[in-house]
Amino acid sequence: MHRFIPLTALFVGLAVTQALSQEKVEQTEAGKKAIARIRQLGGQVMELAQNDQRLEVSYQQATGPITDEHLGLLKDLKGLVHLNLRGQPVTDAQLAQLKPLTSLTRLHLEKTKVTDPGLENLKGLANLEYLNVYGTEVTDAGLAQLEGLKKLKNLYLWQTKVTDAGVDKLKKALPTTDINVGIVEKAKDEKKPDDKKKDDVKKDEAKKADDKKKDEKKDEKKDDKKKDDKKDEKKEEKK
Repeated sequence: MHRFIPLTALFVGLAVTQALSQEKVEQTEAGKKAIARIRQLGGQVMELAQNDQRLEVSYQQATGPITDEHLGLLKDLKGLVHLNLRGQPVTDAQLAQLKPLTSLTRLHLEKTKVTDPGLENLKGLANLEYLNVYGTEVTDAGLAQLEGLKKLKNLYLWQTKVTDAGVDKLKKALPTTDINVGIVEKAKDEKKPDDKKKDDVKKDEAKKADDKKKDEKKDEKKDDKKKDDKKDEKKEEKK
């Protein structure tokens, strides 16, 4: 015999599921003090959404250099998932302060002072889904530090020092990650075959034009000489 679930029970079940999916984060006293201090230092602390109390911290607009204090406060925050350090002179050594932030899913490091050794500090951020190191000095050696971040979905590498070989190696380790290296600009000196042909044609045309001018000048000189000879002949005749 089939049992039918009442419609009201279904709605109740959905409501319970939705309530469970909403992230509720209770900050400790240390967390509340850290939030207040971060704001005093010029940082922004925001909840992700009205019904999602997980936190996003941004130091992008902070005035003055980012110090160890700025980053050390982050470990006291519960539910910190997004961190934006874009454009700040954050160093490799300072990234060690991020090691405890294992709940991070999104990290902006573009236009910072971060290089390969700094990325080693991110190896334990297993929940990281988004990483941006655009405009840094990161090379293939730095990419090797990211191979264990299996949840990584988006990686931005514009204007870094990585090579195609390094990117290909990382793609093998993280086949589901979208790795964006931007538009690769070819060297200015490097010309396409068609461009070279055009240049050769232009050179040939210029050479022909020069030769023609030289021939014309020679002809003019010959004509002038003939005129001078005729004048001399007339003079002789008059004598």
